[in-house]
Amino acid sequence: MSDKTLTEKLYEEQKEATKAKDRFRLSVIRMVRSELQNEAIAKKANLVAEEELAVMAREAKKRQEALDEFKKAGRQDLADDLAREIEILKKYLPEQLSESELDRMVRDAVAESGAVYKRDMGKVMGLIMPRVKGKADGNLVRRMVENILE
Repeated sequence: MSDKTLTEKLYEEQKEATKAKDRFRLSVIRMVRSELQNEAIAKKANLVAEEELAVMAREAKKRQEALDEFKKAGRQDLADDLAREIEILKKYLPEQLSESELDRMVRDAVAESGAVYKRDMGKVMGLIMPRVKGKADGNLVRRMVENILE
């Protein structure tokens, strides 16, 4: 991204989607802008870039979980719409780490923390999560850490 904030970029994208009469993209962008605004109101301050990304990641995660449920329920029509929404949201999120990159980072954090047992998991998670925030799913990180610790 350039030096524009996510909110500014979404505003520009909203104008483009309106001009292009792309109703689907427009509705997704409006929803995300609304979530960002609600978060700022709740915080009683403007969001910093990291907080904006956290909101975007949360919205993408919600949709991914709903997508999985719709697929299980055989509702492909709803799943297709959610998949389109997720693709739009991904455009605003940082590139996700590959599994091998994440594995290396988790192993480094385990070594750095000196953790050996599962009871030491908090130490590792405290080190790794700030490093991968927005770039990896927390549940995946937790499972990788669990697999490494005894």
